[in-house]
Amino acid sequence: MERPALPGVCLSNIAPVTAIGNDYSYDIVFKRQVEGILRKGDVLVGLSTSGNSKNVILAMEEAKARGGVTVVFTGDGGRMREIADHAVVIPTRETPHVQEGYLCACHIVAGLVEKELFGNRAVFIDRDDTVAPDVPYCDDPAKFGVFPDVPGAIARLNAAGYLVILITNQSGINRGYFDEETLESIHAKLRAQVEAGGGRIDDIFYCPHTPEERCSCRKPEIGMGVAAIRKHGINPRASWMVGDHDKDVEFGRRLGCRTVKVGPGTSFSDAVDEILRQS
Repeated sequence: MERPALPGVCLSNIAPVTAIGNDYSYDIVFKRQVEGILRKGDVLVGLSTSGNSKNVILAMEEAKARGGVTVVFTGDGGRMREIADHAVVIPTRETPHVQEGYLCACHIVAGLVEKELFGNRAVFIDRDDTVAPDVPYCDDPAKFGVFPDVPGAIARLNAAGYLVILITNQSGINRGYFDEETLESIHAKLRAQVEAGGGRIDDIFYCPHTPEERCSCRKPEIGMGVAAIRKHGINPRASWMVGDHDKDVEFGRRLGCRTVKVGPGTSFSDAVDEILRQS
């Protein structure tokens, strides 16, 4: 995702490693740099297949002495896992497998950190009986309309900085009851009604498949949610799912979102109140 730059430096750069190794000792090529760079609260990340690399251990000890936080990626052995504040341990002592594992883990953690710091918040919303009365296999925009409270409630989510993304199963397409052009017309009406009330739908994802097709996008499967996360840089842990059915709740749970179920006694506006109360 596009985001602000983060401060970071690789201590394995050849110039300082060569200079410090020549003038002092290879054992302190990382420790010496920590002495000059690290400040209290900084994080030092160390990688060692054996977990016993002396130059990495000395750097970790120096970082801890200066109030830094230490994170290691290592194999199932050695001292580093014991002295680090946080250790990602690949459960093997086979060198190739350790290195493959912690390189993969590094990328995963970097992605999680990026999303946690900069990821957008979203409210995923179901359509039928959540923001609009259910018209089974609705095939005409004239039959469709949102609940009166929905545009204002969505506007409040927009104002609070949430993306609002519609996630809807529409098997009527593959059943032959209506086509995608008709669905687009219905959703154009939905957007227009929401906008007339001051709100905004940021995106719409729909699944055209029947249950028998066993696709990966029909709720409670999370294909539509994953596509939305990738497209909009969304942090699911900071996001919500609102729907009227157990499959909507299951979709949100699988995606990593918090959920609110609407129905008797709980309107869409009530759901928005709950979201904003916990924001």
